[in-house]
Amino acid sequence: MASLNKVMLIGNLTQDPEVRRTPSGTAVSTLRLAVNESYQNKAGEKVEKTVFLDVDVWDRQAETCQQYLAKGSPLFIEGRLQLDSWDDKETGQKRTRLKVRAERVQFLSGPRRDGAVRDTAPAASAAPAAYDEPLAKPATDEDIPF
Repeated sequence: MASLNKVMLIGNLTQDPEVRRTPSGTAVSTLRLAVNESYQNKAGEKVEKTVFLDVDVWDRQAETCQQYLAKGSPLFIEGRLQLDSWDDKETGQKRTRLKVRAERVQFLSGPRRDGAVRDTAPAASAAPAAYDEPLAKPATDEDIPF
């Protein structure tokens, strides 16, 4: 039987990303993501719910997240679900936690760490700001070959 483990999320960070290192030196960051949902219940009232998720980001992506993201930054996360399990040292019980392992992190427009708004427009080129004539002339019936 075929299976698929794919998650796509859009949400906001609940805290600044912090990078830590594994014993081998690999960078890892656990992003705390808030994903909002709103719907109308049977009484017609608007209900808003927030789901908080842990997202593990690895290697260079983790370092980039720490460099460019801050609390409140909007993100698109594409990844897969991962179940972590361990023995609780205090109680001795087996514990589990469902997380998202990010395969791709895309920054959405929003404020930067220093509070400035990110410029998403491409860099200005050497071309003049205004043109005297249009770049392409509209097609006429005479230009159509059939």
